[in-house]
Amino acid sequence: MPARTVMIQGTSSAVGKSLIATALCRIFRQEGISVAPFKAQNLSLNSAVTLDGREIGRSQALQAQACRVEPSADMNPVLLKPEAGQRTQIVLQGRAWKSVGPGEWDDCRPQLWTAVVESLERLRARHDLVVIEGAGSPVEINLKEKEIVNMRVARHCGSPVLLVASIELGGAFAALVGTLALLEPEERTLVKGFLMNRFHGDPALLAPGLSMLEERTHGIPTLGVIPFIEELRLPEEDVAGLQHTAPAPTDGQAGIDIAVLKLPHISNFDDCDALRAEPGVRVRFVSSVSDLGAPDALIIPGSKATVADLVWLGSRGFSPAVRELADRGAAVVGICAGYQILGLTVRDPRGSEGVAGQQKGLGLLPVETELSADKITRRARATVSGGEGFWAACAGVDVDGYEIHRGHTTPAAGAPPLFTLDDGNPDGAATRGGRVWGTYLHGVFDAPAFRRAWLASLSPGRSALPGESMHDLTEKGIERLAEIVAAHADLRRIRSIVGS
Repeated sequence: MPARTVMIQGTSSAVGKSLIATALCRIFRQEGISVAPFKAQNLSLNSAVTLDGREIGRSQALQAQACRVEPSADMNPVLLKPEAGQRTQIVLQGRAWKSVGPGEWDDCRPQLWTAVVESLERLRARHDLVVIEGAGSPVEINLKEKEIVNMRVARHCGSPVLLVASIELGGAFAALVGTLALLEPEERTLVKGFLMNRFHGDPALLAPGLSMLEERTHGIPTLGVIPFIEELRLPEEDVAGLQHTAPAPTDGQAGIDIAVLKLPHISNFDDCDALRAEPGVRVRFVSSVSDLGAPDALIIPGSKATVADLVWLGSRGFSPAVRELADRGAAVVGICAGYQILGLTVRDPRGSEGVAGQQKGLGLLPVETELSADKITRRARATVSGGEGFWAACAGVDVDGYEIHRGHTTPAAGAPPLFTLDDGNPDGAATRGGRVWGTYLHGVFDAPAFRRAWLASLSPGRSALPGESMHDLTEKGIERLAEIVAAHADLRRIRSIVGS
């Protein structure tokens, strides 16, 4: 018998659907139920890699951890990754499938829906409950006939729907009533309850509004008022989460200041999450030279469009600014596309990112990159090979990470690698006594021993003793999230709706 389902939809994007789904995944798992997450279609440049080398949205990997199961491509069969020039790469059941422009979607939709149904039914065959997450709003009336992620999924499996609104965004009552009004009658019957999210203050103040909401919606109950939760430190999937970042510190402020370039096509910026969780470390995302200041370290993160972002760096004056930081002795780190950007040249002879050609890199690492159509996606374990500066102290330290990139980077003859991968291949390069370095390994800072050693190299006297792993930090965030949601939601009624 196929597994039961419950679907979390929202009145709009950014209302907290992903976190509510994550909380329910952990709550039901704690009750001994075999649970799996599912999101038919995700739009994100923050992705994760499964054990078999497939690519899914970061939120579904987080939700899999909440369910205490390994993430799989079936949990997010369609992943959309925006590229340069208004194009989008479609990752279908974990593999890069094709790149499409604005007028090319209709031909793809039948195959996308087939993949959605196949993946969902495989999950339902393996688990007792599937927690399904929608996307955006289910009533974008210009898109509704062609959507494959909201009510079409709910109708397919007859799933009860919990509709989430964010009070923090304003207009929550109107958003709930309006969403319900725009649904088709058969869809409206699937909505079994509302969740008010991100509330600041005393929930008793909402009581009159909640009573009126239930009357206006013919008896649909509000099943919880979830408070705004600070400092969860769970991975962000949407670049919108980077809008509110700390300013550059003024003279005399203590701690380590790390600037991260907020590239136009930034991806996998959660590489910096472990650094953000460190006491005494300020991580800020910058998109202008005037905001750069004089950080102790600069990180150039991943990108979905290396060449386009290199051009952007030059046009915004970042190229000389980054070189000047390196000349002054600041640490400069490139991860994935950032590694390519720090090199001498990036060649794209086949136009894999759009237009064929070649672009000069920042010239801080003696490496050259050639982009290619093939995409490398795999988990990887690496060992620090040694080198100059803090790299010598880290020799032999293991790092677990993953690779997601197109192209191959070749160091200059004789340049020693930073890491030896589990398949025996070398990775990475460094210059300037090890302070300027790059690697293809995402998640490199998640390793406590490596992270603390690098931070100690930026701040003499700082302890290099290993801290917590990113997995453990994430576990704490999931547990806290689940505890708060359980305390403020009517779990008895939710269990009844789910049928557990």
